[in-house]
Order: sequence, then structure tokens, then C-alpha cells
Amino acid sequence: MQLNEIEAFVAICDLGSFRAAANAIHITQPAISKRLATLETRLGHRLLDRVGRGSALTEAGRAYLPHARKLLMEVENSSRALDNLSANVSGRLGLALSHHIALHRIPPILRRFKQAYPEVDLEIEFLGSETACRAIASGRLELAIITLPQPAMPGLEQREIWRDRMHILVAPDHALTKQENLTPAALINTPALLPDESTYTYGIVANALAPFGVKPDLRQSSNFLETLKMLASVGLGWTALPESMIDSSLQVLNFEGLNLERSLGAVRHPQRSLSNAANAFLELLA
Repeated sequence: MQLNEIEAFVAICDLGSFRAAANAIHITQPAISKRLATLETRLGHRLLDRVGRGSALTEAGRAYLPHARKLLMEVENSSRALDNLSANVSGRLGLALSHHIALHRIPPILRRFKQAYPEVDLEIEFLGSETACRAIASGRLELAIITLPQPAMPGLEQREIWRDRMHILVAPDHALTKQENLTPAALINTPALLPDESTYTYGIVANALAPFGVKPDLRQSSNFLETLKMLASVGLGWTALPESMIDSSLQVLNFEGLNLERSLGAVRHPQRSLSNAANAFLELLA
């Protein structure tokens, strides 16, 4: 069985369309369709149903997908084990970065890495932390530097690099800044400006406020923290942002007993052998 046929199947599953998968592995759409058809013929089962412009896994496809992922990972691991016999740091490094980390934490590290290891082909994807974890779990990417899930995502290995202290913030002229003896309960009737409820960061904020009987009244949502900062700065509600983003456009609301922070760090698949490039990158993060 040809590995490129299995690679085509996994790429379609991971990226959700034949076109995106074809672009990712640098072949034409008819070619990736042919590879899938050949694989289905070899296996004697239809793996994907074509639904409109997309596709959906059949029962056989769902059963075969984890085995296909494992096979591709084992082939990659065997090749990488040989490559790693050399101390040379080169080749491709597939790296996922969350938007906040890409803007506020990683630029000096990337600069040092490229200066030290110019032969590495660094392929960066800017992803939400949740999407990045799925990309690591599927084996599509080697390393992710993101907001870490709490608790850790089963089947993945994560390492904390930074503690990211966060604060509840509003515009300096917001009504909440004028209240005395302020408690978290004051947030109940105030619009919340936070990431989507499915994100790790929203969960961290919601879990920190829950003991005070506060559930965020999510009025506007964005997974870009810079957007939330702008919305809060013009008085549209309260938000929660890392300490590093605070400036004169926002005012901190201090609540006794409220500890709000998240963990930022690296996520990898424990069954995937890291390349020399990935290990070198992790050393710079230490």
C-alpha cells in the first residue's frame, strides 16, 4: 500500500476538503481524489462520502483513520530517528503558535532560532490553542506553543513555559470604576467581552469567577485579544486580558480573592520522536 495514498486520506480528514488537502501536500485536486480512490479500492471499503463540496467519514473511514495516523507517524519517526543520528539541525519544523504568543512572547525567540539554525525550514501556522492541540494529536504538526488546556488534553504532553497573569479590565471612565467596595458580583449585569466559550481562555476566566457566583454575560466575542482590548477601551463592557497588554486605555478592577492566570507553553505528541529542530527550539524556550 502506497504511503502517499494514506497521506492523502489523512490530509482530507484533517483539513476538511479535497482542495485544502491537495494544496497542503502540493498536488492537484484530481490527483488527491485519485489517491483516495486507489486507497479505497485496495482496502475494499469506501472511506469518505462526498457531501456537497465537503466530505464525511464513513463507518469504515472512522475505523481506519486512527490506524492511518499511527502508520504515518511511525514512518516519520523511523526516518527522523536516522536523521537525528546527526547533530545537524535542519529540515522542516511544523510549528503552531497562538496569536497572542506570536505577537507578545515569541518574536525574539524566533529571531534567535533563525540566526542559530538557518537550515531549518520553519513552517508556522497561527492557530487557536484548541485547533493547535488537534493538529498535534493528529500528527499534522510537530510542536505547538499555545495557551495550555486545563486539565491537559488526554494523549498529549505539555510543558509550561510562562505563567500569564490576567486581570479584569474596563475603560477608565466605565461606571464600575466609580463603585466602592467592588466585588465580582458587579460583573453579572455588565456585558462581557471575551473569547468564544469553546476556548481554553474563556474556560479559565469562567472557572475563576464561578466561586463568586458570576457567569459572564457574553455579549461580544473574539479570539483575538487585541480586538477585545479595543472593545473594552471604548466602554462596551469588561474583558480579561494578560498583564502585558494593559496600558492607559484600560483600568484594572481589583477583586479580593480572585486569582486569574493561565499557563502558556509547549504541546507535543508523546509518541512522536522530535526532530533536532524541534528539540533546539524547545531549548531556546527553556
